[in-house]
Parts: sequence; C-alpha cells; structure tokens
Amino acid sequence: MSADGFTRMSIYGINLDLFSSSPIVILKVEGENRYLPIWIGQAEARSILMKLQNQEFSRPLTHDLAASLVSELGGSMERITVTELKDSTFFATIHLQIDGRAVEVDSRPSDAIAIAVRTGAAIFAADDVIEEAAVEFQDQEALEEAPEDEVVDKFKDWMNRVSPEDFK
Repeated sequence: MSADGFTRMSIYGINLDLFSSSPIVILKVEGENRYLPIWIGQAEARSILMKLQNQEFSRPLTHDLAASLVSELGGSMERITVTELKDSTFFATIHLQIDGRAVEVDSRPSDAIAIAVRTGAAIFAADDVIEEAAVEFQDQEALEEAPEDEVVDKFKDWMNRVSPEDFK
C-alpha cells in the first residue's frame, strides 16, 4: 500500500471479454504482478488504443477535444485516479491545475484514461480498489521468465474465465 492511499498504475493493455464482447482496459500496479481490469465501452477502448498506437483521425475525437480545451484554457492535467468501486462500477477523478488552483472533475475511468494517454498524465488507483478488484498471478517468477507471448496467452486465458460478477 502507498502512503497517500493511491498507487501508481500503467496501462498493460486492452482485451476483449469473450462472454460480453466488452473491451477491458487492464491497468498494472507498477512494480508488481497485480492487474486491475476495468470493463469499458467500445468508443473509449478505440480512443485509448488509437493514442497508444500513435494513430490520428483527421478531426479530433472527444478525448482530444477535452485535452485541447484544458490546455487552451491555460490548465494542465496532473493525474487521474480510479477512486472507487461500487456495485460493480468503477469511479474516477481527473485532477487538473488551472490558474494555480487544483480542480477535481468526476469522470468515468475510461474517459479519464483516454485523456491521460493524450496528456501524459499519471494514472493512479485507490489502494482499497486495488485490494478489492485486482488480480494477482500466483507464479510471478515463472511469469517473468516466460516469453512475452506466453504471458499474453496466460492473461488471455484468465480473461476468458473472468466476468464482471467476479468483482462484486
């Protein structure tokens, strides 16, 4: 656990839940083998993936527009936090600096992550959310020594067995 109640995360990837055909963004606890799967919408998954793969549309997407608005108004996006898990729904907050003052904006995690990848903002999750919903692979040593494609295959196998109800 961290001192301030939040742990830094990184985007591990986006996968598809075969049962519901819903995309899942997978956040990884930095320096650990714990992963936080968050079911998201198709549009948000596409937006995150496009930016991660350095693809651009000829016109800005909604998340591009939000990042541009903050920047043009003299603000900066400091970080996003996945703050809560309630009734199988994740909640997030976008932390901005505008004219020297801290501003917090309620958000869906998928939108916050999509904007964070555009602005380079750090991603954090509340320690209690990680404790409640993160998945840990038991054989971390074997996982670290395995080729990357085997790690992805193991994670996909797990993803094929898990459902949103497993996180209630």
